[in-house]
Amino acid sequence: MQPRFVIVPAVPVEKTSFRIGSRYYAATVCGGFDIYDNQEKQRLKPSYPNKTDAEAQCRSLNMAERVR
Repeated sequence: MQPRFVIVPAVPVEKTSFRIGSRYYAATVCGGFDIYDNQEKQRLKPSYPNKTDAEAQCRSLNMAERVR
């Protein structure tokens, strides 16, 4: 059985943009990690800056779900 809450990479955040010729490019940085709710089919807020913090929160959410 798949756990209800899983960790997913956050959407990259645009940091700067630059132009080469007639094209524009955006430099992005990783936005961290989000927790995704498989039952509700949505990302939970807040985002976590590193995977360790996201894993700890995800584990506690899944444990709370099992107790119900």
